[in-house]
This record gives sequence, C-alpha cells and structure tokens, in this order.
Amino acid sequence: MSALLEIDDLHVRLPRGADREEALAGVTLSLVPGEILCVVGESGSGKSMLANAIMRLLPAGVEATRGRISLGGRDLLRMSEAEMRRVRGAAIGMIFQEPMTALNPLRRAGDQVAEMFRVHTDFSTRQIRERVLALFAEVRLPDPEAALQAYAHELSGGQRQRVMIAMALALQPAILIADEPTTALDVTTQARILDLIRDIQRRRGMAILFITHDFGVVAEIADRVVVMRAGELVEEGAADRVLNQPQAPYTRALIAAVPPLLPRPPRQAGGAPILSLVGVSKTYRSGGLFSRRLRRVTHAVREVSLDLPKGTTLGIVGESGSGKSTLARCIVRLLDPDGGNILLGDTDLAALSRRAMRRQSRRVQMVFQDPFASLNPRRRAGELVAQGPMLHGMKRDAALAKARDLFALVGLDPSAVDRFPHEFSGGQRQRIGLARALALEPDVLIADEPVSALDVSVQAQVLALLDELRDRLGLSMLFITHDLRVAAKVCDRIAVMKDGALIEVGATADVFRAPQHDYTRALLDAVPGRDWSRRRESAILSAIPAAIPAG
Repeated sequence: MSALLEIDDLHVRLPRGADREEALAGVTLSLVPGEILCVVGESGSGKSMLANAIMRLLPAGVEATRGRISLGGRDLLRMSEAEMRRVRGAAIGMIFQEPMTALNPLRRAGDQVAEMFRVHTDFSTRQIRERVLALFAEVRLPDPEAALQAYAHELSGGQRQRVMIAMALALQPAILIADEPTTALDVTTQARILDLIRDIQRRRGMAILFITHDFGVVAEIADRVVVMRAGELVEEGAADRVLNQPQAPYTRALIAAVPPLLPRPPRQAGGAPILSLVGVSKTYRSGGLFSRRLRRVTHAVREVSLDLPKGTTLGIVGESGSGKSTLARCIVRLLDPDGGNILLGDTDLAALSRRAMRRQSRRVQMVFQDPFASLNPRRRAGELVAQGPMLHGMKRDAALAKARDLFALVGLDPSAVDRFPHEFSGGQRQRIGLARALALEPDVLIADEPVSALDVSVQAQVLALLDELRDRLGLSMLFITHDLRVAAKVCDRIAVMKDGALIEVGATADVFRAPQHDYTRALLDAVPGRDWSRRRESAILSAIPAAIPAG
C-alpha cells in the first residue's frame, strides 16, 4: 500500500544556545491509509516538533534544514504559505494537546468550528450551521445545540477536546495528527476520547499520527509504533511487537518505567490516625447577583470522613470534578470548609483562625500538580525552599544551608540553589516543590497529582523518591491522583470520590481486586491498555521466585 505521507531524512535545527543542535536528526517514516501510527517518547524527544514540521508551524528560530515531507508526491517544505494554508485542515487536520489554549476564549465553540467552512468553502450560513451540528453529534457532544453557543470555559475538559476534534475533522482530511490529546484528561474521559478517535478513524478510513508518552494509550490504539529519543528514531515496528518484545534498550527502559496495576503490599499502621476528617464539606456558589434563579450551587465536597494512619499513604482517586483537590485545599486551609472537622492530632485545623493556622501550617504541607505555576519565577530555587523556615524564625544563612541539604535529599545538585525555576526540567521542578514542602519537616505531606505532567521515566524517579523519603522520614502522605497505575504503586489504602462524596475506602489490593462500587469498577475498566497491563502483571508475578519453605 502506497504511503499517504512520507518523511525522508528530516533535519530540524534549533536556535543557538539550545540543549542540542537539532530538534530532529534524520527522521524517516511513512504513514499509510487507514493506520494509527503512535509516536512515543519523553519530553524533548522531538514528537511535537515532528508534528509542527509536518504542519509548517515550527516556532520562530527553528527551521527544517534538510529532508522531505511528501504529501501526494508534493514536498510540504517547499510549498508557499498560501499553498500550506490550503493543506492545513483540508488535507491534514490537527488536534492540539491543550484545547483550553487552542480555543479562543472570546468566541463561541460553534463559531470557531464554523470558521473552517467560512474560510475553505462557499457554503451558506445555514449549511455551515448544519455541518457544525452534524460534527458535534459525530464527536458525541451530549447537547450539540448547547455546545454551539458555549464558550470554552463553559465546557468540561473532555467536551473541549471533542470541539477540537470536530474542528480537525471539519474538512474531512485524509490525515489527522493528534498531539497528546488525552494527557490532561482523567481516566474515564480519556477512554471515551480514545474510543471516539478510533471509531471515527474506522468509519472515515483516515490515517492518524498519534503523539503520546503513555504506553497504555499505545496499547489501546496503535497499529504501529515509532519510538523517539533526542530527535532520532530508535525503534519502529508493529504495536504488539514493540510493546511485548522491544528491541532498543531505551524502549525497554520506558516500558519498564510504566507502573503495573499491581497493588503494593500495605504498610502496617500503628497507633491513632495522624489526620482525621469528620464530615468535611465545601460548597461553591456563583452567579445570581441580581436574580436568585440564576445562582449556581456546586457541592464540591460532601461530608467526607477519612482517617490517615501514621506512616502510611492514603490515595484519593476520582475523575476531574470529583472534589479531590478541593478536599486537599480545605485540609491546608487554602479554602475554608463549610462544615466538619479536620483533626491533625488533637488540633482541629478547621476551627483555627488564619493567624493560628499559619502557626500550624508547618505540620501539613502540600506539593502541587504544576510545579512551574507554584514556583515564583523571579526568585532563586534555594530562596523558594528556604522561605518557609525563614517565615518560622530560622536565620537566612541557616535556612539556605538547609535548602542545600534538601536539594541533595531530593536528588538535586546543591549548587543548583542559585538557579531560577525556568532553568530546571519538569521533573527537577517537581523535586524543588517537594524540597520546599519538606523544609518545614511536616507530619503530613499532601501530594496533589504530583506526577501527572511528567514523562514515564521521570514519573518513576519521583515516585521512587517519594517512597524513599516516606520510609526515611516517617512521613504520612495523602496522595491525590486520577492515574490508577500510580495509585497502585504508592498507596497503602485507596479512597474513591465521585461528585464530592466518598463512595469507597479500603486497602489498595482489596479495592483493585474486588471493588464494591460500580463507579470504582468503571474507573478500573477505563485504564488505557488494561489487557496489556494484565499480561505484564502475569509476567512480573511469574518472575517472582516462590518462597523457600522453612527448614
């Protein structure tokens, strides 16, 4: 079968001063009709740069210096910008990773999709409206008419991604490029989007270039796989072969870093719980300044009661909007709960004034999901870590010395205390966030999706570090995640939340092997590549030697 898209010896040069000379170094691959080709690799491997090169959307200062990108026998690199505008959308559609930044917040969703038809066709206004509604129905938006009038902020993450898919499909392109389209989505929404993309691809006979760093997604959707590292292709082959018999050491390392769905043995809890939640609730009220009928009430947390045993990790799992992060922010009093008790030992944090809470804050610290957003870009990393101890009375020199010790503890070079946040990688910034949380020697550490934005190998390093620190420092941890693989690796117990309520709590092994609630079962069934995971688990278990009988 002849290829739709052929890339031959593609070189893309980075600006002077970058961490390497070329973003893409001699990339050669092809995409045939009706296949899904997954491009896998860590951040900086060149995956997204490859997609941008195909679409001729390379950033300023980055340029293709050699090679060909052939579409129907024509080299895209040698087309004029006017010719490329006719290719984008009509021949090649693209779904971007973050729909909230790709969609115009000031325009309705229907108008943004309609623009594809206004620019590229001579359809009437009525025909365009009918086409947009048909697309919204095809991508399974629950209420196409309502979505037509909605702004991006009024849609959920999954709905925004469906609008982006509709926009990419509008002109019926032969090729679809999907750049990490499910990375920011929770597990059930991710499963629905993958099912939707696969269904549309089969019905339309499209070829899809699917960019991801998630091998579970690869197992779920790919026909063929390309593995990239530092701008080069290191392995290529059928999905089943690459997933189960990888040849390149780098591919084997990436797959080995994927956490299996094997629950860890629980730690033994001793004594009274270090943290107890009793009937904690939080309600948001918005709108309705002049009319009660327009007021919106959201019960984000509904009378949650939980115990965290000392020295253990309790995982809180659930979809986006389930109340996980709101609960965490209530515990550290970034939000004031509407009711209930938050008992840290004998102290009820919920009853404290702001001043009194500041004195107690060192006992419970939080690691946030996005370390770059939570670190002040204008301050040096060491100062950010030292800030907490200084606010609690430690002298500056002593606090900075402690920051250097903490850098070493979390696996960073102590000399890096003088660098700014933007000079670190994502995994390194998360380590800085962890060092900052540990600076006050807390009794409880709350980790809110601390590895969701990290590559699989960096994720494995951070999870191993958390495990090591918990054992070394005797930490008790509340670990919030929507990734059940991560929960299986680090959590002793699991609490499942849905619509603000706690619906199931138990030992991780019990919840994973015999879930009691339909929603928990749905979460487990939605894990991408679950069948592949089960085969990996069987191989892991069979490799563990049987216990040697005593005597």
